[in-house]
Amino acid sequence: MRTRQHVNPLGLAFAEFRGERPALHPDRPVEVEIGCADAQFLFERAAADPSRSYVGFEVRELLVRQVNQRARDEGLPVHAVFANANRHMASVIPAGRVDRVYVNFPDPWFKSRHRKRRMVDDVLAEGIAEICRPGADLLFQSDVWSVSIDAMEVFERHDRWFANQVEPWTFWKQGNPYGVRSWREQHCEEAGMKIWRIRYRRRA
Repeated sequence: MRTRQHVNPLGLAFAEFRGERPALHPDRPVEVEIGCADAQFLFERAAADPSRSYVGFEVRELLVRQVNQRARDEGLPVHAVFANANRHMASVIPAGRVDRVYVNFPDPWFKSRHRKRRMVDDVLAEGIAEICRPGADLLFQSDVWSVSIDAMEVFERHDRWFANQVEPWTFWKQGNPYGVRSWREQHCEEAGMKIWRIRYRRRA
């Protein structure tokens, strides 16, 4: 079983963008995973549908290099970007370019003094809204209740951008709609752990 390796996303190392912007083919739909880790989720998506481009944002530079090397070796349209998505996503991805965004099992940062490091906040919501086309899909997943309800609170507060695909303040209960899993999702399901999912649509 893999363990979480925490990196402070608010550190000075992420003040300026130092990653490599992906070259997006104009005719390919784009899917983005925020906090992609080893990008297992994106690689499975790319294997299932190689006609799309897949971009993952990750704050651990070693993982970014490993993902991009694997993508080259396997010839799959996956590109990891070394960056704090909250700060730089909207400057890396053109506005209105993305069809789907995934936030899969973000670091929980349980301690009270670290809660400000949690991924889903107003800045991230604004960035997601900017890069998504109208009608784009947003899927959030976590095995931590407090992280999930905090994320829901953020997206529900920005309902001018995001429409809950069930109804307001309601979790998605129909499972993962894409049939591919990150390693964390796989572990949670095999261990019988509860997974909280939220699904939104980008409003026009």
